[in-house]
Amino acid sequence: MSKLKPHQHPEQGSSFEAENIATSTINFPTDYDAIVERIHQINPNKYAKSRNFITGAVTYLSPYISRGVISLPQVKDIIANKFKYYESEKLLQELAWREYFQRQWQFHGDKLFTDVKQAQQNVAHHKVPTAILEAKTRIDGLDTAIETLYETGYMHNHCRMYTAMLTCNVAQAHWLQPAKWLYYHLLDGDLASNHFSWQWVAGSFSSKKYFANQENISKYTNSNQKNGYLATSYEEIATMPIPTVLEPIADLNLQTNLPEPTPIQLDAALPLLIYNTYNLDPNWHKDEATNKVLLLEPSHFKAYPISNKVLDFVLQLAKENITNLQVFVGEFEALKSEYESLQEVVGIYYKEHPTTQHYQGFKESRDWLCPTITGYFPSFFAYWKKAEKLLKY
Repeated sequence: MSKLKPHQHPEQGSSFEAENIATSTINFPTDYDAIVERIHQINPNKYAKSRNFITGAVTYLSPYISRGVISLPQVKDIIANKFKYYESEKLLQELAWREYFQRQWQFHGDKLFTDVKQAQQNVAHHKVPTAILEAKTRIDGLDTAIETLYETGYMHNHCRMYTAMLTCNVAQAHWLQPAKWLYYHLLDGDLASNHFSWQWVAGSFSSKKYFANQENISKYTNSNQKNGYLATSYEEIATMPIPTVLEPIADLNLQTNLPEPTPIQLDAALPLLIYNTYNLDPNWHKDEATNKVLLLEPSHFKAYPISNKVLDFVLQLAKENITNLQVFVGEFEALKSEYESLQEVVGIYYKEHPTTQHYQGFKESRDWLCPTITGYFPSFFAYWKKAEKLLKY
């Protein structure tokens, strides 16, 4: 069998993180102490050696990093206190992948939702194969992964890559709608990591498309499948017509079922801290007297919908770990008006993020691994050359 060298891909956090085990053991506690303990349980040696396999080393940190409950430097500091740099280098590099995608979102802005570097080639439609939505691709490892996603809100890194590959490069769907579908179901949903990774696979944010054959998929998904339409060479997969099973397509109808709006009580003598689905940091101004409000904007969720499972997870994380938090369902302007109507208010505070650019008030920085490295980088490895110098200890 002729073989191309497989297109290598990052194993970064929220989008394509290499962590998965049996569905029955996938769980995401919402208690902060349990979350931090999960960091302490990481063995970066095992992670580096086995992260590409569905039975490989597990951190289960991605939902908490994506939601801002814990930060990348927090993970790095805990690991650095227990392991030497050469042991943790691979893990740190994967954390840097996440930060790289965040910086690229900062730089590109809304171009994230378009083909960033070049147009995706061989696009037959802008919908989603029904076989993907129904977990009926006839690729055992992928069908199981999609079923696991629906049950747990989580999907293994390689399975995300394989799913994107099958959807975009074999079924010839444009990447954007399938990316919205995956983001909708992921507890660790992060627009930068998710969308850039789909583009990476589809070849619109990389130099070429990513392909995998049945042998590769079976190896990393612990599947015994040997036959099927992917049981051939990379060259043949790259040029094959759309398999019959992948031909039926469907439109997406994704909606977020936000809670009903309820009144909140604000104190004009205290600053107003605004939390959102990307900032659930329980240590942010923790020891200060403040108004704490989780802002759920209907306009945001109309543009970037999430499932009931994801929304419930976000609400549980917020309510369990942020003391005296109130939930405001409405637009920022409405919250701002309600606060400022109290007169002589202290001020509104929020964290910088591409989704908070319309906020007004005192903007504070997120916690960055490499706060001085910003701007455009043509590749992750151009970014890593600079980041490694700061992360090495």
